[in-house]
Amino acid sequence: MKTTTLALVMGISIVAFPLSAQMPKAPPGASDVRRVTAGTYAVDPGHSQVTFTVNHLGFSTYRGMFGSLTGSMTIDPKAPTKAKVSIDIPMSGITTTVEKLDEHLKAADFFDAAKYPTAHFESTSIRVMGKTAKISGNLTIKGVTKPVVLDAVFVGAGTMMGKRTIGFDATTTIKRSDFGVSYGIPLVPDAVPLEISVAFEKPEA
Repeated sequence: MKTTTLALVMGISIVAFPLSAQMPKAPPGASDVRRVTAGTYAVDPGHSQVTFTVNHLGFSTYRGMFGSLTGSMTIDPKAPTKAKVSIDIPMSGITTTVEKLDEHLKAADFFDAAKYPTAHFESTSIRVMGKTAKISGNLTIKGVTKPVVLDAVFVGAGTMMGKRTIGFDATTTIKRSDFGVSYGIPLVPDAVPLEISVAFEKPEA
């Protein structure tokens, strides 16, 4: 009976997840800037996120994440400094490992997501150094706009399922009090490191 059940489970698995030639033999993306093609790309919300890190009362390092990003990037590899980036971050998408904390972060003490549902980043200038870049821009949270600089790294580019995709990682640190998010200071630090990972995609020409 056990043997029959195991065989049935294995059979269903093979049908549901066929080990076929459809699986690529190597990752479709690679860290090769020559793969970047000009155009306007849309953010891939399923593969983009912003994570933040805070010290919890001097005891531990705690992390949270924003997902479901939207936006666009326009780029020409022949003139990379003229690239433009625009990103929207839904505040209702904030998540940690504690449901009650998630709800508190969405409330007026912190991001007041009901009143300010979206944070926004808009680039103003880009300085490119090989596979890295300094992306200057304006970040808006809770209706307050402040300049920030992102330290960005080119991750990779390629084609997947008929779409050209480009990926970047970036880091920065903001003072949350600058944006009216002062709850808990100084028990929880004012300075908050951010790690940003964004994939941009467009239909293959």
